[in-house]
Amino acid sequence: MFTAIKTWIQSYLPQSEQGQDLIEYAMLGGLIALAIIGVGVLALTGALNDLFNGIGDCVDFDSTTSCDPF
Repeated sequence: MFTAIKTWIQSYLPQSEQGQDLIEYAMLGGLIALAIIGVGVLALTGALNDLFNGIGDCVDFDSTTSCDPF
């Protein structure tokens, strides 16, 4: 029984490993890109909040705030 299942599974699995390297490099590139984005978001969170708050002060035209987005 085990031999029959093993033979059936092996018949449906791909016999060549062509293209495997391309998939591995694509996955590695995606992982590196996610890491870079994550570090960038963590490093720039305070600066981005200050920038958006400054832009918000300019957009709402409140007379008590100065327009200084940068």
